[in-house]
Amino acid sequence: MNWRMMLTLENLAYLRCACKQLRSLSYGKVHRTQWKPVLSSAYPMYPVQLHPQLWQPDTNSQVRLLTTKERKKSGKEKLQQIKTEVEKQEVEIMAKMTVEALAKAMHKDVDHIYKAMLNTEIDLDVIERDSVLDEEWIKQIIKKFGMKPRWAKLKEEKVKENKDAVRRPPPDPSLLTPKPPVVTILGHVDHGKTTLLDSLRKTQVAAMEAGGITQHIGAFLVQLPSGEKITFLDTPGHAAFSAMRARGTHVTDLVILVVAAEDGVMKQTVESIQHAKNAKVPIIVAINKCDKREADPDRVKKELLAHDVVCEEYGGDVQTIHISALKDDNLMALAEATVTLAEVLELKADFTGPVEGTIIESRTDKGKGPVTTAIIQRGTLRKGCILVAGKSWAKVRLMFDENGRVMEMASPGMPVEIVGWKEVPSAGEDILEVDSEQRAREVIDWRGYVEQQEKIKKDLEVIEAKQKEHTDSYKKKREGMINMTWRERQNALYKAKRHMCMRLKEKVTSDKNKLPIIIKGDVDGSVEAILNILDTYDADEECELDVLNFGIGDISENDLNLAETFQGVVYGFNVNASKSIQQLASKKDIKIKIHNIIYRLIEDLHEELSCTLPSTVEEHILGEAVILATFEVTVGKKKVPVAGCRVQKGQLEKKMKFKLIRNGDVIWSGYLSSLKHHQDDVPVVKTGMDCGLSLEKNVEFQVGDKIVCFNEKKIEQKISWNPGF
Repeated sequence: MNWRMMLTLENLAYLRCACKQLRSLSYGKVHRTQWKPVLSSAYPMYPVQLHPQLWQPDTNSQVRLLTTKERKKSGKEKLQQIKTEVEKQEVEIMAKMTVEALAKAMHKDVDHIYKAMLNTEIDLDVIERDSVLDEEWIKQIIKKFGMKPRWAKLKEEKVKENKDAVRRPPPDPSLLTPKPPVVTILGHVDHGKTTLLDSLRKTQVAAMEAGGITQHIGAFLVQLPSGEKITFLDTPGHAAFSAMRARGTHVTDLVILVVAAEDGVMKQTVESIQHAKNAKVPIIVAINKCDKREADPDRVKKELLAHDVVCEEYGGDVQTIHISALKDDNLMALAEATVTLAEVLELKADFTGPVEGTIIESRTDKGKGPVTTAIIQRGTLRKGCILVAGKSWAKVRLMFDENGRVMEMASPGMPVEIVGWKEVPSAGEDILEVDSEQRAREVIDWRGYVEQQEKIKKDLEVIEAKQKEHTDSYKKKREGMINMTWRERQNALYKAKRHMCMRLKEKVTSDKNKLPIIIKGDVDGSVEAILNILDTYDADEECELDVLNFGIGDISENDLNLAETFQGVVYGFNVNASKSIQQLASKKDIKIKIHNIIYRLIEDLHEELSCTLPSTVEEHILGEAVILATFEVTVGKKKVPVAGCRVQKGQLEKKMKFKLIRNGDVIWSGYLSSLKHHQDDVPVVKTGMDCGLSLEKNVEFQVGDKIVCFNEKKIEQKISWNPGF
């Protein structure tokens, strides 16, 4: 039968086939011999819409169904159109592409790139947004998205001009002018360094120090009765502040080493000597606390010999002055020795030209903003000067001395507080004056560019090492598959892939101990000291210490939000937390711990780390008994096994836990259901007494088994990290 049918457009409006039959028919899944019953059943009750491949209007505005041949031809044309539409998209790639750059080239989100990397052997632990990807990794990721890579045309990259600011060449000696000596006071903690400075400038700094120890580097200008000026740098003696002491010696002209006469040479004394030698500056030894009965200055001098500090009494060139800073004994002799040594050294500086100096300390002040304490080494600093230091710059708005008085100018050798920085620069950075704000921005941009290039270089080294490791591992795997059949090889690859997926799953669901923390300090040096201590942390296997963020200034709401997100603890050193911040922290159940003594902060952190460790259970044996006979008693309708025992050691207490031991193995552990002496229920059975007992669980007793009574005590573990003090 010829099934070519002519349908008018009017009738077509009533043909609406319900159904899945016409849908499958329209894709050629129903043989045309089935068209008639389908259409006849639908007409005229249901309107029909036919697939474009099955009908086409003729010149008489009629619709005819296509033949099989015409339908196949039309289908091929449609498939060709589809093929052209789904051609693989090309992605322009180039060498040294970062994750972010690849996502941009693929028009994808960075998270999609990370998701694609999960299905590769790329180690995500070393990959950041700005990490450089290897060429093979780039191709793998693009392939995962069904795209294909295309190398971008190489562009000749222009060498970026060096815009950095540097120190000036050495000046003409004839232009130099005498300057005040910069003297750094070094020594062990609690040997009297700050008390010595107090006595020299008649102030009470030590009384204001938390815990009686110096925890900041300070710069002070002291004028002697003779009219001579000396700039003193007071450095912390605590073990935590090694970086501050090193910074102090690299801007100093000479060092006064303070050693307590009764303690002698201590650990930080030795370290201070080494700092002075590294800086190649002369030393004057001030033997302090000579007024004490147990003082022994000669022992101090002999101990110094072991560290190549030879005093004048032993034929060397190091002056030693016996003093008592607390009683002002012999301080003028120490000052005169300092001035004399400065004259011998002929300390001079260039007071003209652009300013050069070094930042001793930096902090954030609520009213002033970022503030730095600096020593000027060349040129004369005035208001309005444009300075750069590290990756920050400043237009000097105000200058203060150590007493908070406004200064109009600061010449070489003078300590000064500088206000006007855009951001807080790091302590230890060089200060350089530039011509204009535009020049300052050029310097900062260049330094940021150099830092980025160094990071890219380091990332490439890490990637190359990982790639080499991956290649070696791959070659080793393939070597073992040379003699395998294709089926064995595929099975091995399947197992390897499954193992990798299991590792990824374990990584995601890891429940390893972790303590996230946020560090806030009052000055840059304090934060640096705390971070240096945390660098010694070596107990990651017990609890991973994760420093989420660190900074200068009081604790803010942003710190709390970060701590809430990662369930962390906020540690503050010499900073404040307002009442609103404390209330918000209490509401969010966030711990804020503020300390003004650095070793108290570290002790607190040590305890917090220890609290993350699971407690261990320690058993204390109270008594032991041996089973001499076994029998059963009827309780209700049940028969309960009973052990007849004799207590051999200690005592059995019914409320405590018990163990049943057979041939050295613990068969059962739990509580007793009854403990009797003869016919009486008793709470305790002592050594030498006989008793009968039954367990809360029916366990078969044997003669010779041992019954042990014990109690359990939880023991809190301590983290194995030793910060060194």
